Amino acid sequence: MSEAAPNAKPDRIVSLIASATEIICALGARDRLVGRSHECDYPEDVLQLPQLTEAKFPIDGTSYDIDQRVKAIVQEGLSVYRVDADALEKLDPDVIVTQDHCEVCAVSLSDVEDAVCQFAKQGAEVVSLHPDSLDDIWSDIRKVAKAIGDVDAGERLIENARDRMTWLSGLTAKAEATPHVAMIEWVDPLMGGGNWMPELVEMANGIDFLAKPGEPSPWVEWDDIVKQDPDVIFVHPCGFDIERTLEEMPSLEQRPGWHDLKAVRENKVFVADGNQYFNRPGPRVVESLQILAEILHPDLFPPSFEGKGWVHYSGSPVQTASSAA
Repeated sequence: MSEAAPNAKPDRIVSLIASATEIICALGARDRLVGRSHECDYPEDVLQLPQLTEAKFPIDGTSYDIDQRVKAIVQEGLSVYRVDADALEKLDPDVIVTQDHCEVCAVSLSDVEDAVCQFAKQGAEVVSLHPDSLDDIWSDIRKVAKAIGDVDAGERLIENARDRMTWLSGLTAKAEATPHVAMIEWVDPLMGGGNWMPELVEMANGIDFLAKPGEPSPWVEWDDIVKQDPDVIFVHPCGFDIERTLEEMPSLEQRPGWHDLKAVRENKVFVADGNQYFNRPGPRVVESLQILAEILHPDLFPPSFEGKGWVHYSGSPVQTASSAA
């Protein structure tokens, strides 16, 4: 692979993480994207691209089943995902975007480096993203924009996103109440929504008591949630859409004290699409903030994302699932 001329835009880009795929497309470089991961599904037309990765474990079953499978692989010192090195080499990419944020979120930097080392001719630039906070998301957009040769597009994308979020935050600041929110990123075992999630809650004029801004998503005890008695329970498991999350909700209902919680008694339990929103550190973090604003302050925001980004959970999975249709 020959080196690109100074200031030239790379012709062939591979993204091995869903958020990076969204960033690349939002930067106007969809036509130069030649390969994707098994998790890259937005914009929808990227599904036409060659898939270069796969999970090493069955992704069906409950959240508990998945957790156990992942932990078993990680405890053996193995990678959770597999990269098709042969297919990657055939695509002959100039730039490969991956991540070193979470070993279970997507293909890791070491996976990609191992695959690239198998190339007969090396020269692809490997760009690794590591978002722990909103500022890190903006930094990663800049990193991708620089790698694909369009720094200005990166700045425009960041400015637009931050302006929209500032506007949303300004509206939520007018709310009379600041609800306490239990952000649940995994159902069994329980995990709070960390990293940029507490920042989103704060911008939506809420209080997140399970995690701290910029820190990894923490495992939490059910008793901690019961003691705090949150005003709102917001369930958004990483990698799960609304329908899949609804299937998990009975395991929460069965926990002691569930029906006594304020959020449950006042019908303020919500299920969100944690796959498309919230857990993807890319351009649609803006939509994630809007979803939170709609849920926490329905008097200020119309339910624009209800049914596609979030639904009420009333305790009846069949009935609630139909409302998401």
